[in-house]
Amino acid sequence: MKRILYILIAAVTIGSLLFSCEAIEDRESLPAVTLTPETLKFSITQDATNKNLVNFKSDDPTVIPFWKYVDANGNELGHSNQSEDKVTFPFAGKYSIFYTAFARGGSVEAAPVTIDVPENDETFFKDPRWAKLTNGQAGKTWVLYMTAPLEFIGNTPGYINRAVSGPGWWPNLTDISWAGLENKDWGEITFDLNGGYNVSVTQTNPALGSTAKTTKKGTFNFSLTDGETNDRISFNGGAEMLHPNEPSYFLPSFSFTNVKIVELTDTSLCFIAIRADNDYLIYHLVPKS
Repeated sequence: MKRILYILIAAVTIGSLLFSCEAIEDRESLPAVTLTPETLKFSITQDATNKNLVNFKSDDPTVIPFWKYVDANGNELGHSNQSEDKVTFPFAGKYSIFYTAFARGGSVEAAPVTIDVPENDETFFKDPRWAKLTNGQAGKTWVLYMTAPLEFIGNTPGYINRAVSGPGWWPNLTDISWAGLENKDWGEITFDLNGGYNVSVTQTNPALGSTAKTTKKGTFNFSLTDGETNDRISFNGGAEMLHPNEPSYFLPSFSFTNVKIVELTDTSLCFIAIRADNDYLIYHLVPKS
């Protein structure tokens, strides 16, 4: 009996010693950031023959660069994380470019660099897709085509632009009543090139009721590809592509701040919203009459 008691006392003693030991942190501390805004190595230069073209270059291979550029009104026009990049500013005006260097121990931001673009670059918008989307300075307003508003195509990475391949199958709204998409005015989106990449989105807001709408204004980027198979529109300033935002099935699963265009004509704008599970859902917009 005494032997058992001694064993129990010894076990408790060893256990208390184990748990009373201070934890030793086995983690490598991050080094202090030695960079300062004054010691950052980068350059921002306008092209000698084309002042609308601006070259970005980070000269420090040990950091991850991040560029952000805004117009004179503070509207964010875009960003990049490339060590070297070229950005066209087609509209005359003053722009601020922000450079941030991300090092292992943190980040350092340089003082913004201001550039002055003396005149518009009319040739930048010669591609007819700009006119189809925006109607130039005058602007163009799009709404959801509620007769055949969307198409489910599943996970199809090889999907190509219908403007090239021909029209596809769009189910009538009555054929997809199971999707819970209400037939109503969901709002409108307007693109224009009146001195900038302007976008205005009037959208139904579930928080305010099924018919209440709010309007957000911002800027957009229209990335064109040579083959017209991977054109994209991204949004800045809190705006996003017009879409049905209720019921909840359509809202949390998809991103509408960067969408892929699969058809753009004078009378049709179709874009892909990629769901969290990588399935594709295509929305169909038409010009507002």
